[in-house]
Amino acid sequence: MSKINFNYIKVIGLLVLVSFLFAFSNQRNKVRKVGDPKITFLGANRMFITEVNVSKLLILNEEPVAELPKEVIDLNALETALNSNPMIKQAEVFMSVNGGLTAEVEQKKPIARVHTNASYYIDDEGGFMPLSVNYAARVPLVTGNIKKNKLETVYQFAKFADEDDFLKKHVIEIHQNEDDTIDFKIRKSNFKVHLGTLKNLEKKINNFKAFYQKAFKDQILDHYDVVNLKFDKQVICTKK
Repeated sequence: MSKINFNYIKVIGLLVLVSFLFAFSNQRNKVRKVGDPKITFLGANRMFITEVNVSKLLILNEEPVAELPKEVIDLNALETALNSNPMIKQAEVFMSVNGGLTAEVEQKKPIARVHTNASYYIDDEGGFMPLSVNYAARVPLVTGNIKKNKLETVYQFAKFADEDDFLKKHVIEIHQNEDDTIDFKIRKSNFKVHLGTLKNLEKKINNFKAFYQKAFKDQILDHYDVVNLKFDKQVICTKK
């Protein structure tokens, strides 16, 4: 009769025990509820949608994600739900080893606010962004002949103004005429600036800056009713 190798039996027993504990722990981990998600806002725009708003979007099969076990969580579905919100520019959802759920959210940046029969923002990519009950952005109003599916001209000028320190500080209204030409108004002045088309836009704005600085220095800004930039080589002013 061969001698029993007790060391071998101990190793086998230990392996069985470890396997059992691992399977037990893994099963418990799968059914563990996720709990309240951690929501992080990225970028400078954090005012338009709140953590509460985001939490309400983190729902699967009509149940809050915090009440669900790890094994049923579909991260792609949660990301799709967040990215479908018109306030959100981009969102990512991921889960840690211990089951903690994190949502990183970047909100859209409005650069103009349409104020016609409908009110909404135009974001910095030319898209639609609804108004927020949480915060109102200080951006130029857009008036005139505006259609939601035809925002390109207004967007291009609003984008240019948002990226120009002088215009960003001064422009308070952008008006699109029936022929798609652009007018705008500036802060603390009553005159209208007729830009015309966006052709030679930078040249026209440089002309306006030169006019404004000279007229401001001479304290005659209030003398004008219309400042016409339609011709890129000159500024034509109509007095009141």
